[in-house]
Amino acid sequence: MNNGYLSIVLHAHLPYVHHPEYEHFLEENWLFEAITECYLPLLAMLDRLQAEHIDYRLTLSLSPTLLTMWRCPLLQGRYLNHLRLQQELADREIGRAGQPPEYRELAQMYAQLFQETLLRYRDLYQGDLLGGFLKHQQTGKLELITTAATHGFLPLLNLHPGAVRNQIKVGIDTFKAYTGLQPAGFWLPECGYYPGLETLLREQGVGYFFVDSHGLMDASPAPANAVYAPIDCGNGVAAFGRDPASSRQVWSAQEGYPGHADYREFYCDIGFELEPDDLADLMPDGASRTATGIKYRRITGGDQPKQPYRPLQAQATAREHAADFVRRKQAQIDALRDAMDAAPLIVAPFDAELFGHWWFEGPLWLEEVLRLASAGDALRTVACGEHLAMRPPLQTAAPAASSWGQDGYSAYWLNDSNDWIYPLIHKAQADLEKLLADLSGKAVTALQQRALNQALRSLLLAQASDWPFILKSGSTVEYAKKSVNDHLARFNYLHDAIRKNRINARYLAALEIMDDIFPELNPNTVLPQAKIA
Repeated sequence: MNNGYLSIVLHAHLPYVHHPEYEHFLEENWLFEAITECYLPLLAMLDRLQAEHIDYRLTLSLSPTLLTMWRCPLLQGRYLNHLRLQQELADREIGRAGQPPEYRELAQMYAQLFQETLLRYRDLYQGDLLGGFLKHQQTGKLELITTAATHGFLPLLNLHPGAVRNQIKVGIDTFKAYTGLQPAGFWLPECGYYPGLETLLREQGVGYFFVDSHGLMDASPAPANAVYAPIDCGNGVAAFGRDPASSRQVWSAQEGYPGHADYREFYCDIGFELEPDDLADLMPDGASRTATGIKYRRITGGDQPKQPYRPLQAQATAREHAADFVRRKQAQIDALRDAMDAAPLIVAPFDAELFGHWWFEGPLWLEEVLRLASAGDALRTVACGEHLAMRPPLQTAAPAASSWGQDGYSAYWLNDSNDWIYPLIHKAQADLEKLLADLSGKAVTALQQRALNQALRSLLLAQASDWPFILKSGSTVEYAKKSVNDHLARFNYLHDAIRKNRINARYLAALEIMDDIFPELNPNTVLPQAKIA
């Protein structure tokens, strides 16, 4: 008999970076790096678990922007070219004059990695990552869910409930169009929750969502089982709370496993260490340095000089850490079991990109955790939808406003670095709703309908939480600013052109190519006031 359950939830998301107007675009590397280091390793992990009949359970949230980029032929082709450039660089590194022997061995490791990645992506999956994950969803062991259309931070969009509704409905509609599935659960971007949000989720058939620990701990009334059982928000939608101990063990820079001295150092990449002439192929603009994926050093610890990375040692440490994590979860459940009226549930949600990208050994750690948990009798992994189906009735309570960001609320997405965004996107939302109300019941031309659809796309893209996050973090600030301003400029042009019935068909077609997302989008389907004949 199981004494308790562990639900590991991965949230896979990247902002929509799509620039067909350029031959090369540096920020597209965000996607390419994540495919190589995270998404393909996770698929390989699932393939191995299936081949060995491991009875695991895992929940994976796939964002609509990520799904769109996965299926984009332009980005698929550019990713293959990126892999070829990486292979060429690794081959040059193997023969580079003065290369220390241990670094030459690592260069050989990377050359093999890039070759295997190319073969898996091009030949095994034929560029279809989603198809690979859907295969595992069909086994019942992987539960796929989704998130908001462009990952808008919903508590700060709630000045206009229509903006929140659009983010939720377009996100779910896009997921359904790509997968054929109605998602049982929904990942709130940044776990950002405000009271009443469950009503909009219920409208779209969502059965559950996640909040940070204090979202449940500060609920009213206080949950009898703390964060170790979901609650019913009062309308049949369940809220699951994040386990703080799991967060510390994996996320914490001080206590977490990824900071161990044996693991590969993320920040020591030859893209920032070699001479620019040695990297010209990977710097399309001729100036900007970028990560190559070739990293020779391990974390080492403290202020010591970074030592060479030792893959076998790092792999052994990852297995030790996986065993330690499972032991701690079992001990945690043993301590909780007698005080609860049902088997405790530990919910451990993480950004998927932690596993492989930020933490190179993360996929191995996760695979070992799933193996060990499936082999024991006291602890079982479970998907959240599956857990709800087998639980007794939930306690009814109202979650508290919360997020999993710094300080637990909205401060990371609303501060001196990014507060200029919100008046602009709120005005654009109000302008869109007024335009649609004025057009309600009226016939519009096919060109006007296309312009309306594209205006809504532009607004959704401007609302992405990624832009204020980047502005606060201080990385690629100019790109984030430009993204917000460009999307809003496109919206404002389209809004004014529709108002004046002066739509430039060629410019509209160019915008449809550049922002080629949500192809079935139509204001009639997402905005109640948009009843356009």
